[in-house]
Amino acid sequence: MNPPTFEELVQAYFNCRRTKRNSASALRFELHLERNLAQLFDELLTGEYRPGRSICFVVTRPKPREVWAADFRDRIVHHLLYNRVGPGIERKFIADSCACIPGRGTLYAGKRLEKKIRSATQNWQRPGFYLKCDLANFFVAIDKRVLHWQLANLITDSWWFDLAEMILMHDPRTDYEMQGHRRLLDLVPRHKRLTEQPPHLGLPIGNLSSQFFANVYLHDLDCFVKHRLHARHYIRYVDDFVLLHRSSETLNWWHDRIEAFLPRIGARLNPKKTILQPIDRGVDFVGHVIKPWRRTTRRKTVNLAVQRTMEAPLDELRDTANSYFGLLGQASHSHTDRARLARAILRRGRSVNASLTKTYQRTQ
Repeated sequence: MNPPTFEELVQAYFNCRRTKRNSASALRFELHLERNLAQLFDELLTGEYRPGRSICFVVTRPKPREVWAADFRDRIVHHLLYNRVGPGIERKFIADSCACIPGRGTLYAGKRLEKKIRSATQNWQRPGFYLKCDLANFFVAIDKRVLHWQLANLITDSWWFDLAEMILMHDPRTDYEMQGHRRLLDLVPRHKRLTEQPPHLGLPIGNLSSQFFANVYLHDLDCFVKHRLHARHYIRYVDDFVLLHRSSETLNWWHDRIEAFLPRIGARLNPKKTILQPIDRGVDFVGHVIKPWRRTTRRKTVNLAVQRTMEAPLDELRDTANSYFGLLGQASHSHTDRARLARAILRRGRSVNASLTKTYQRTQ
């Protein structure tokens, strides 16, 4: 066995606090930081550690869904596990597996798909087709029994596997606090609620461990598509994936093979989100729309950026607008969209720089 060092736990704490420092559980933990870290370290080494209470709430954008927030000390443990076993496992992933992997966010996925399209169409000189698929109710449908077997084949150290098993099999529904208006829960369809699933199904959305486990879960799909179907042009971002080919018949055949494979891991396609179209109509993926010679931002995203900028409180306007400037700037052709956002900012009495990349805080 190779248990963690205290230095590793401290590093996991610093990783965790980057985005969660202002939460109530983080502030409680930091109130007696050294004592709490030492106690958590002792619990991990003695085997007394157990996950604590989670917080459940509903977000409504982009669509209503449950979010489960683990306690801050449990999030530290998630980072501890990921820091030790994550890099080694991710090196086994194909380069076309994106999301929640360092350096492989939406910009990476959008640019990589654009390169694949150029290759498949010989730089837009030949016609081609794309097949876009989505997995039905992905996070709440993940079979923990399958994932347990996958992790057992990837994590060889017994101490770290036992920790991964504890995190995976912990059911947050046994001890949680509901925050926000409970009526919001009615907006989430019952088949998309973790609270409605049997104990062996579902991962809580909102934890680093769930994001990492999801990539492990779909690694088998990636290998099947790349090594069994020999699909050269394939990319996946969480549960959305795209395949390219010159022949629509080949894509239809691949679709049927994938549909037959997925039940082996307990997953299935969402037929309402399966698209097979010519590439030159535009491929909508990870917020980007890729068309001949340009990659733009999805129109819905641009509309939302303008709306939120117009509605943002004045003390939040700069941060809101600049974050959207950064998002829109990821597209290869974004001047028109950034100009539209800039006009919204100017209407609110703020200035924008000449390159349309940021706005400023008003001085008193």
